Amino acid sequence: MSRPKTDGKPVWDVIIGLHTYPTVLAAHELKLFSLLAGKELTLENICESLNLTNRSASAVLSICTSLGLIEFKNNYYSLTTVAREYLLETSPTSFCGYFDLMIANAASFSYEGIKKAILSDKTQVYNGEDIFEVHEQKDEIARSFTRAMHSASISAALAWPETINLSGYRQMLDIAGGSGAHSIGATSKYPDLKATVLDLAPICEVAQEFVMQQGLQSRIGTQVGNMWKDSFPEADLHFYSLIYHDWTPDQCRFLTKKSFDSLKPGGRLIIHEWLFNDERTQPLSTAAYNLIMLLWCAGGQQYSGLELSTMLAEAGFVDIQVLPTFGYWSIVTGQKPK
Repeated sequence: MSRPKTDGKPVWDVIIGLHTYPTVLAAHELKLFSLLAGKELTLENICESLNLTNRSASAVLSICTSLGLIEFKNNYYSLTTVAREYLLETSPTSFCGYFDLMIANAASFSYEGIKKAILSDKTQVYNGEDIFEVHEQKDEIARSFTRAMHSASISAALAWPETINLSGYRQMLDIAGGSGAHSIGATSKYPDLKATVLDLAPICEVAQEFVMQQGLQSRIGTQVGNMWKDSFPEADLHFYSLIYHDWTPDQCRFLTKKSFDSLKPGGRLIIHEWLFNDERTQPLSTAAYNLIMLLWCAGGQQYSGLELSTMLAEAGFVDIQVLPTFGYWSIVTGQKPK
């Protein structure tokens, strides 16, 4: 036998990842991050507070320090900046709601859940029902999911408006806008811009809560509606975030054409997503999100910038751009000819 040409790290990383990331969810549920909020603690302090043995606490802490979520200095553990921004319930950009959603649906991303989804091409969340069909039937699930998605959206919502000049626009329609996070982000950046969140009734109620928390109720309204069935209210800017990835290419083309027809000349469409490269082979982050769509949404998938740009061009949009914005996020945008 001869020495292999590679060290096998990509394969080892698969095994490591299976154990690494669920540990962070366990740390969240154990309230480790909230325990360390604003303080430094020793291993003994943490064990006593969480009722853990030294061995098990050390195993969790080593994962979190290796990932850059916790730092260890002079025998004390404390939160890093990224943990303070995203892993504390008190943070305005907290991911805690999304973590709770993942824990509640842990069976969907187990080995058996993923294998079943691949073999059946059927969703694994909420007993195999499409997550959005369930939302239309069960108000409380819609509300809890909307709050969870807010936690995963608000940081990016505060960033993308800095990558594009919206100063010439006056009315944004946030289509299937959920919590209104992106309306909050856009109107906070552009004081002359107003926004309307279009979504189902229970979701609009949640959006109103978040809008009122920011004191933006005079500039952000909600309208109960179904993007498939109802006419779009007047606006010169249409915005979709994590909507196209929920649906099939034909359904996305329908939405693109509906927006084009609804917008006045000079109006703009913005699609906010995690994008594949043109060959749909990279990056890993988008490939993983694409698998989440297989698990959660009938027909859902991630798209490339090229695929979305082509949809916009086919509908009649011009000056189409693909712009990276924040973290794994990008926008695809085009303008209706004047």
